[in-house]
Amino acid sequence: MKKTLLTISIVLAQMLAVGAFAQTKGEADPAQSKAAPSAPATAAEKAQAKATRKAEGAKAAKADQPGEAPKSAGVAKVATKEEKAAAKAKRKAAAKDALKKGQISSGEK
Repeated sequence: MKKTLLTISIVLAQMLAVGAFAQTKGEADPAQSKAAPSAPATAAEKAQAKATRKAEGAKAAKADQPGEAPKSAGVAKVATKEEKAAAKAKRKAAAKDALKKGQISSGEK
């Protein structure tokens, strides 16, 4: 009973100590990693920045007109039924020949 109580008290003390030592003291940002405060922008500065953004936006909108068809990279070759059938027969014959020579295993062992 004493050993159990002693073990539990040591574990409890360690748990409380971790929480106590984890808390920092003093200033929240001791490394001064935050930016220095700057003066708020004036109304004239805000208006000038807004006009600049508006001009850039209008320029970008003119450059990308919706509704224009994208340029095609070309047309894919369309094979006829006869060409497809001939290619299939050629592949099938090549596979059959390779299977007979033992180059391809049948998958069943």
